[in-house]
Amino acid sequence: MTATELGQALRRWRDRVSPTTAGLPLGGQRRASGLRREELALLAGISVDYVTRLEQGRATNPSDQVVEALARALRLTGDERAYLFGLAGLVLPGPEMVPSYIPPSVLRLLDRLVDTPVAVTDAALTLLMTNPMYQALLGDTSGARGLERNGAWGVFLGSSTRIRHTQEEQRALEIGMVSELRSAAARYPADRQLRQLVTELRARSERFAELWEAGVVGSLEVSRKTIEHPQVGLLTLDCNVLRMDGSGLRILGYSAEPGTEDAEKLELLAVIGTQSLAAE
Repeated sequence: MTATELGQALRRWRDRVSPTTAGLPLGGQRRASGLRREELALLAGISVDYVTRLEQGRATNPSDQVVEALARALRLTGDERAYLFGLAGLVLPGPEMVPSYIPPSVLRLLDRLVDTPVAVTDAALTLLMTNPMYQALLGDTSGARGLERNGAWGVFLGSSTRIRHTQEEQRALEIGMVSELRSAAARYPADRQLRQLVTELRARSERFAELWEAGVVGSLEVSRKTIEHPQVGLLTLDCNVLRMDGSGLRILGYSAEPGTEDAEKLELLAVIGTQSLAAE
């Protein structure tokens, strides 16, 4: 398979995905109904220049992470995803690797939750996708790369966040994240990225190393989160985690009880977030 075939496939799949299907605003006059290169780059978390070079055959060795991100952004079926990996000269990740494939049927389900902040993470707590409401609530994550997209990395190494925790909540969060990573490491012992994540966290965070060596077990549970938003102020929302059987994927959703001030702020945020995205 040549890079030209890879580029042709990417362009063909890009042309069939509409911006609205992918949760993006139409953004003015368009020559085609499909995704623009910059939109595919945004959804996949890679640069527009790299998408261009892939399509034009000037980039020939994309990593498996890039290919997986493109498959997710293009909403490929299982067979199409396998074909894309083959075009890129890569072996499809096996069961010993942390799964990061989100089936199109799940994406369609998430598309219906337009008024709900939603994100999907893998078993290693790495952020795979978010919807516009999640971005409006917790901030733009499109610029985050590699380990920066991992939830445990952010908690233990101090990445900025709008979520505010009490000391007790912070402790429970840390224990839950270490426990989830321990379970993932036991389930996917051949995953090099997961091993690298754990190794670096143990080396760079005394707190993580302490909890890891203590052998804490447990899981991240349903909780309430207080979020300090720069435009609507403080919101206290329920955060539910739905787990997909067999894959380790987690769907995180934020909601407020109807009729409350928090629900009104979330509705306002939906308007603010939409206006902000349309202006970009």
